[in-house]
Amino acid sequence: KLVAADETRKNIAEKREQFRPAATRGSVLYFSIVEMSLVNVMYQTSLQQFLELFMRSMDEAEKAAFSSKRVSNIIEKMTYITYRYINRGLYEKDKMTFILLVTMKVLV
Repeated sequence: KLVAADETRKNIAEKREQFRPAATRGSVLYFSIVEMSLVNVMYQTSLQQFLELFMRSMDEAEKAAFSSKRVSNIIEKMTYITYRYINRGLYEKDKMTFILLVTMKVLV
């Protein structure tokens, strides 16, 4: 039993590491949204709102046989869904600021 449990633990750790890029992108997007409140205090988004977007992107992202492709699909969908959701609530003059902020954080 201990050998099987140890092997299962290693398997789970390996799978978790494969999905880390999706979690990293989620973190970048969330903190970019939070930083928009420094541009205008009206731009307040709760963690709960973001988690709903995150979970929606997991559900809507195209399934794939390989986990690397699945992670790529999740990242693409999450970025798109989050952008569309947040962009709807921004003033025109602040939309480019948000795009620049997210782009700079993703590239760094």
